[in-house]
Amino acid sequence: MERRNDGCDGGGKIKIGVCVMEKKVWCSPMEQILERLRAFGEFEIIIFGDKIILEDPIESWPLCDCLIAFYSAGYPLEKAEKYAALRRPFLVNELDPQYLLHDRSKVYEHLKLFGVPVPTYAVVRREYPNQELKYFVEQDDFIEIHGKRFYKPFVEKPIDGDDHNIMIYYPSSAGGGMKELFRKVGNRSSEFYPDVRKVRRGGSYIYEEFMPTGGTDVKVYTVGPGYAHAEARKSPVVDGVVMRNSDGKEVRYPVLLTPTEKQIARNICQAFGQAVCGFDLLRCDLGEARSYVCDVNGWSFVKSSHKYYDDAACILRKMFLDDKAPHISSTIPANLPWKVSEPVQPFDAVRDRERGTVGISRQSEELRCVIAVIRHGDRTPKQKVKLKVTEEKLLKLMLKYNGGKAHAEAKLKSALQLQDLLDATRILVPRARSGRESDSDAEIEHAEKLRQVRAVLEEGGHFSGIYRKVQLKPSNWVHIPKSNGNGKEEYPIEALMVLKYGGVLTHAGRKQAEELGRYFRNNMYPSEGPGLLRLHSTYRHDLKIYSSDEGRVQMSAAAFAKGLLDLEGELTPILVSLVSKDSSMLDGLQDGSIEIDEAKARLHNIILSSKIANGETMEFPWMVDGAGVPPNAANLLTNLKLAHLKQPNVKIITSIMVTNKLPLSQLSNQAQLTKEITAQVKLLSDNEDEEAVTDSDSPSHPYDQAKALGKTAIDMDRIASGLPCGSESFLLMFARWKKLERDLYNERKKRFDTTQIPDIYDSCNILDRYDLLHNSHLKLNGLSDLFRVSQSLADGVIPNEYGINAKQKLKIGSKIARRLLGKILIDLHNTRREVAAAGGESNACHDPTIVPSSKRKDRGYYGDVKNEGFDRPNSNKKSIDLDDSHKETKYCLDPKYANVMEPERRVRTRLYFTSESHIHSLMNVLRYCNFDESMDGEESLVCKNALDNLFKTRELDYMSYIVLRMFENTEVSLEDPKRFRIEMTYSRGADISSLQFLKNVSIQSEHGKDSLLPDDHTMKIMEPERLQEVGSYLTLDKFDKMVRPFAMPAEDFPPAAPSQSLAVRFCKDNGLQGARLVPYPVLYHKMILPFYFRENSI
Repeated sequence: MERRNDGCDGGGKIKIGVCVMEKKVWCSPMEQILERLRAFGEFEIIIFGDKIILEDPIESWPLCDCLIAFYSAGYPLEKAEKYAALRRPFLVNELDPQYLLHDRSKVYEHLKLFGVPVPTYAVVRREYPNQELKYFVEQDDFIEIHGKRFYKPFVEKPIDGDDHNIMIYYPSSAGGGMKELFRKVGNRSSEFYPDVRKVRRGGSYIYEEFMPTGGTDVKVYTVGPGYAHAEARKSPVVDGVVMRNSDGKEVRYPVLLTPTEKQIARNICQAFGQAVCGFDLLRCDLGEARSYVCDVNGWSFVKSSHKYYDDAACILRKMFLDDKAPHISSTIPANLPWKVSEPVQPFDAVRDRERGTVGISRQSEELRCVIAVIRHGDRTPKQKVKLKVTEEKLLKLMLKYNGGKAHAEAKLKSALQLQDLLDATRILVPRARSGRESDSDAEIEHAEKLRQVRAVLEEGGHFSGIYRKVQLKPSNWVHIPKSNGNGKEEYPIEALMVLKYGGVLTHAGRKQAEELGRYFRNNMYPSEGPGLLRLHSTYRHDLKIYSSDEGRVQMSAAAFAKGLLDLEGELTPILVSLVSKDSSMLDGLQDGSIEIDEAKARLHNIILSSKIANGETMEFPWMVDGAGVPPNAANLLTNLKLAHLKQPNVKIITSIMVTNKLPLSQLSNQAQLTKEITAQVKLLSDNEDEEAVTDSDSPSHPYDQAKALGKTAIDMDRIASGLPCGSESFLLMFARWKKLERDLYNERKKRFDTTQIPDIYDSCNILDRYDLLHNSHLKLNGLSDLFRVSQSLADGVIPNEYGINAKQKLKIGSKIARRLLGKILIDLHNTRREVAAAGGESNACHDPTIVPSSKRKDRGYYGDVKNEGFDRPNSNKKSIDLDDSHKETKYCLDPKYANVMEPERRVRTRLYFTSESHIHSLMNVLRYCNFDESMDGEESLVCKNALDNLFKTRELDYMSYIVLRMFENTEVSLEDPKRFRIEMTYSRGADISSLQFLKNVSIQSEHGKDSLLPDDHTMKIMEPERLQEVGSYLTLDKFDKMVRPFAMPAEDFPPAAPSQSLAVRFCKDNGLQGARLVPYPVLYHKMILPFYFRENSI
């Protein structure tokens, strides 16, 4: 039958048939759009209804000129197809391609066919549940499909497009577990299951790489190939909590699409023949800012946007008129015929609330940028076990994992490798000590270390987290005949085993990080907490979080993000979704290792010689070599030696006390106290062994380390039962105290090893403080006394490890923090450039030009950096100037649809989580940068009062931080140096004042616990302190001038590379290489974009 084409030609109205299930007809968006179409007066809307669609034959269905028909649950798509073939109306959405949408694998194939980027994926099809497939292999941290390997985290989707239960599997290095995504139920859209580690086997699935998107999803809605509306929302992979408005609807905010993304929307419309459809977009930095489509939904409407309803009605009207009545003008009338206006929000209230969010005491200033460098939270002591092994089982294990090479080292870190080692040590080491008198000291020590290895591997119940690794290094060989009989070959008969463990974020460390995140939310962005959350949820808060490679630092960053953004649930999904790893910027001491060794050697000489100048009366006490080292340090070392005399010389001790005018508690003998504590812990360890032997027939339920990492509250049941805090056994507690005892004094040589003084006191201070804080319930005698001595020495040793005077501190600090300093300057200058664009200084929002390079260089801009990823050491490409970059902003609020005052205003936040070395180094550069010869007499960036306070601070403790905030004075011109002001503050971190009292007196409660210690083991984080005088004005230009000589130049940064999300490893899909948008490649590569599209993603 011929297609109907009478419509307005006959003088009547064009009939629009709505052949969809009634549930879809009566939803608010459909009603709003149909009402607008009626208001034009050119259309007659015919609702088919469920009875006609489901029961009546197609021959009796109403006649129409244009048909809106799409699939939903229970819809007879085949029947609708037959009707369309019979009556031939104009179809808004083609019907046959809708079958494709039910099969996710076919959707991906179709998208690739049309050049639309999709995540790398592979398909697993099963004919029946639990079918074993030869091409599918599953290991602890990856799966392999047809030879293509997907490392965790990866995504598992049912091939059935109507099944919305999607799983994300996380790597053991991030804690493991699985997150299930599902259709919203109440205020939940996902749930995390920490114990689920194996993929589903009950059906057919698509597996694809996990795409790091910064915790945001973008939903795109098209109305024809020329119109696309995008909304961003919090991704369900973060914490699964649905943000809803006062009407109970999910909070989403309109964002701008880039030209590339608009072309993707056009291609999808044409590929599937769906004029009105929706699809999910993932914006991801994988070497370059790219967008990937992960799902196509078919017919979809925007909810609660009157502007969108107006646009959709006008575009549909044009479609209908162009097809059925081309003689009628489809131009949008100047005055729309309906009288529906979008509710007007009281913008004054919005402005007041939002300006309060970033407002400060100075009138006319607004916060533009927050940069924070933060140390990780409280951790367990780091430990190392070294032992020579000759057991055949261990040697064979080494050869198994080093490729059978006699001289090669084997590194064991995966769950499978560590399980093999555990199985071997369980066979080699009995649970109880032998107790044979014939055993030599060496045999006993070897057995003890093997027991320690076994205890470490058994800790936690399963291998998860980043806190255990083993190295096996062959050290002795013999020649044996080759297996083929031709000559001989070397075979290892001895190897050195090195086990590293510990350094794990404690429950207190996680609590500290979360609390600090909440503090930042409420204070660093002045005004009430919800202000930052609104700024962030409306995509005007440009947030990126970076971490070093250490597990405790990564978890601290995730816990902080949870507090900052008011998230819920476990840390693993937050870690993988929001935290990027940059080990080259935030890890390691390699660049300053030589100078640090020199400083330690000099510090060692200063301590032994007692030639420490008394700088307390000087104007600048921090200028003295070895400033802060106790003047009695050498005498304390003498006491360490006296501890091992069979009959301590009381006269000598008394003489030292009188000479140095020190109280008895100050001269407590550190080594002797260490021996006493070690002996006490040994008794507890022996009792633990006896109980283990007695209960050997009972099932063992090991403490779950992974679950412990997910808690901020102390395990009171474990404390009440008299066990060490956390997951540690008495055996491991004894091992670390025994190691400290050996480090302090060499029993065989009968002498104190003074060459390791800085390292020993650092270890002693951490070890002692950890047990004083977390294990005071064990009532170890002498713990408080030991802390007094170790803390007094550590206060002097730790600051001087990074330079014994100001100039050496500056030299070491500039080498360690060089890359970080360069990145901070880039952050500040990119913020200024963004402000210039938003303010129209360069007409960037309206003209496809940008600020010329010469002008940017005159302003001191860092314009030659492409993105924030730095982990591509093997690349030979040169960095590309921003003028030639095709970087695109991730999320910019769309002002046409956003009910937000000043939608173009943004606040940039960059958070860098690192360890002690980097925060000390950064602080040393900030306070001593004026000592460089190039400064020509400039005053320090840090004021005199702050320098005094820093000298007294000694240590930047757990969760210490340095914050730079940049404010904009909107009342002066952009060229004025006072347009941008830098404010610097710092906090010394976790407050140790409740431990400081132990230097003077030990206060014990009736239960034997130090009464002033916090019950939850969590030290308070100190309030921030100013680094500048009140009323001073540090301009961006001045800060740049002072810091630039010590920062990595922008042109030295490596080219674009993936901003590594935690433990994300991406597989390659050769079939997708070059799968760009074929019709308009120039748009992607060469188009000069407006500033708000081209913002550097750093």
